[in-house]
Parts: sequence; structure tokens; C-alpha cells
Amino acid sequence: MTRDAPGRGGEPGGARLTPADAYRLWAPSYNGETVVSALEDRVARSVMPDLVGLRLLDVGCGTGRRLPPSESGPALSVGMDLVPEMLSAGKRARGHRMIAAGDVRRLPFVTAAFDVVWCRLVLGHVDDVRTAYRELARVSGPGAHLIVSDFHPAAVAAGHTRTFQDAGGTVREVEHHVHESAAHVDAAGACGWTVAATIEAAAAEPERPFYERAGRLRQLDLEAELPLVLLMCFRK
Repeated sequence: MTRDAPGRGGEPGGARLTPADAYRLWAPSYNGETVVSALEDRVARSVMPDLVGLRLLDVGCGTGRRLPPSESGPALSVGMDLVPEMLSAGKRARGHRMIAAGDVRRLPFVTAAFDVVWCRLVLGHVDDVRTAYRELARVSGPGAHLIVSDFHPAAVAAGHTRTFQDAGGTVREVEHHVHESAAHVDAAGACGWTVAATIEAAAAEPERPFYERAGRLRQLDLEAELPLVLLMCFRK
């Protein structure tokens, strides 16, 4: 998260945290959008299939803030996250949506249970994406859609890090592994996924308010061509 927000942020406090430890600390304030999460959501919505009547799984759903309630169209709307504290933080806003705690490398669902699977800004926290893609394929039915997004390798190369600010105001850095788009394609292809679209997204006018609030408008102009988010769509 370029502080999962604009810029390289302040100096992170202490060693990099594991995803479980990091998101446990972040849970109380997680529902606020950042430039990366807002950019990712804008791009994901542009390629989202119609969810009406389909079974949706959001792997790494956090507080479940992206999950549409079942009454709005999906036949089933399920969120799963590694950190129970994240799920608890969002329980009041979930409505009729379902949640579960689990790991993307060992999904707690039966085979071919879903028609659409999201795994958004998650796989950068996994050192080997091959196991994750196998599990995503296992729980997806024939013809399923998979939307995967990650912090873009180019952003990491430019010096951005995945960080957040905890409740005490300390900037914390989260463990992150760089996966080039080819690594995603190879791992997904080995499990029967076919690439439908690849998007490399840089921040633009819709994200300007985040830079304004951070006092970093010049950075938006300087990095207009720097992709922050890699998003890939697959079909089974």
C-alpha cells in the first residue's frame, strides 16, 4: 500500500509484520479507503461480470465491505479472511452475507462451490502463488470468473511499500512478495485458468482527493504513468 495510501509515507516502525499480525492491528480502522484500495476497486468494477444469480466468493475480504448482499443479485455471497478481527470489525454491515475465516492456500469450501471468485490485493502476501491458484481453481465451478489484483511490481521497484497506520499513529510495514504478471499467468494456467484481461492501473483524477488530503498532489503528477495496481481476469 504505498502506505496503501499515496506516497512512500513516513518511516515504518519496527520490522515488517506478517499479514496476520498486520491486519489484526489494522482492523479497527480498515474500512477507510486508501488510494490503492480505491484505485483497485474502480478498475475491478470496470471488468466485473454481472453477479445476478451467481455464487460469489471474496477471498481476503477484510471486513467484507465489498461483498454485495445476496438480496441485491448474487445467489450466494461469501467472504473469507485470514484474520478473524477483520471479519468481526465488519459484522454490523454485512446484512445477509456469509463469512468464514481461512487461508487462501487452504480454502474451507467444497469443490466447485462458486461461479465468481475475487482475490483482491491478497496474493502479494503469499510467497508462492501456485498453491493459492490451485485452491482458487478447486473451489470454482466450470466457466467460473476469477478476478485477482496485486500491488504492482513497478510500484515496488519505484520504492513504494505496503504500509498502514495503526491506531497509535505508527506506520507499519506489511510483509509483501513481488509477483510479476508472468508468475500469475503461469500459476493460473497450470490450474486451468485462461487470461481474459490484464490491467495495469495508475492513479488518476478519481484518486486525486487522496493525494490532496496527504499534501502530495505533486506526486500524483510525477507518477502519472506509474502503475500501482495489477489486475487480472481469468476464466475457467
